[in-house]
Amino acid sequence: MPFPDDSLTYLKAARRNSFQDNDALAGTVKAVLEDVRARGDAAVRDYGRAFDKSDLERFEVSAAERAETVARMDGAAREDAEFAIARVRDFAERQRATMLPLEAEVLPGLHLGHRVIPIARVGAYVPGGRYPLLSAPVMTIVPARVAGCDEVVACLPPTAHPDMVAVCHLSGADRIFRIGGAQAIAAMAYGTESVPAVDKIFGPGNAYVNEAKRQVFGTVGIDQLAGPSEIYVVADETGDPRMIATDLLAQAEHDVMTRVGLITTDRALAEATIAEVERQLADLSTAGVAGQAWRDYGEVVLCADTAAMLACSDRIAAEHLQVHTRDPHATARQLRNYGSLFIGPLASVVYSDKCCGTNHTLPTLGAGRYTGGLWVGSYLKVCTHQWLEPQGVAAVAPPAIRQSAREGLEGHRRAAAFRTERNSVTA
Repeated sequence: MPFPDDSLTYLKAARRNSFQDNDALAGTVKAVLEDVRARGDAAVRDYGRAFDKSDLERFEVSAAERAETVARMDGAAREDAEFAIARVRDFAERQRATMLPLEAEVLPGLHLGHRVIPIARVGAYVPGGRYPLLSAPVMTIVPARVAGCDEVVACLPPTAHPDMVAVCHLSGADRIFRIGGAQAIAAMAYGTESVPAVDKIFGPGNAYVNEAKRQVFGTVGIDQLAGPSEIYVVADETGDPRMIATDLLAQAEHDVMTRVGLITTDRALAEATIAEVERQLADLSTAGVAGQAWRDYGEVVLCADTAAMLACSDRIAAEHLQVHTRDPHATARQLRNYGSLFIGPLASVVYSDKCCGTNHTLPTLGAGRYTGGLWVGSYLKVCTHQWLEPQGVAAVAPPAIRQSAREGLEGHRRAAAFRTERNSVTA
């Protein structure tokens, strides 16, 4: 809903905007995509040398290599990964159970319905990144398996930690390739001598990966265009500044462009949170990243009342939205735009990021206004069908004939009329 600007006071405003011009980047990506499409594996190999300093003769991870990466995993790391896989699988199965086929006779002789069909072959891009994010392959591969996709192809940079390969395997990837960046997106979109072309590509990556997904959309489907990560907290006077600051910095350490913010009706909480962020940065080992994100993209908004706070949050449509109010469930019911909602102070983004079961691949840069995040339904097509008996033809043909005639579509009119005439002959 709209609200007057004077209902908001920015106690800390972002210095930079995540919506940045990328014309130069788009040109670079376009050249990579065209080259991979034309030269296949040879181009992929060249870009691997240039960008990843790798020189792989064979991109695919063999069965023996997959088994070795799993065997070499630290016991606790494997146990935690399998816990996350189980939780994501369980939630995806519960979601899948809500998606049912439909058959209905909506008028006598007119039968309509839909089928829920898995996408045949999907690609999962698994980012390398600053840290080995072992949850990343879980989020993109496990739902594909639950959906029933025939084949799941995973690509990850050749420099990725071996445990990332292991978790791709444990999550259920059919094939795993050591290819990263825009060239991986090109390989999955167009196919090469080694990599099969997929029907839809999933997974976050850096700006080059994101731009590559944008440019191949249409040739293949994509899950979404993901910008830098975001976390916002909506809070009233009951909020805990120490907890809020901790959660903001936890997300800020992802990337120097992470967008973090507090939207509150309480000035004391706003000021205390700003002070607490600065205090925690003093001894945070990832302060080099988190501190820059806070300085450049952090904001704290003081709202005149609850209505302004909710409207401000819905306008931002944050990827991750935490609710720290006196009655968080009541507040949550009034919120409309977000990627994923964390209701009450015990719900932390970190649990969803890692292992609680909801997916961490979520809309950013305001896309929460029109879409949700990755889920098992992203790997399924809901495709309609219809079939008619003579009574159904008698009901729908006359208006179809009249509408086609009004529109001047004689072929349409004839197709509709043909069945009516056939019915009268066979009656």
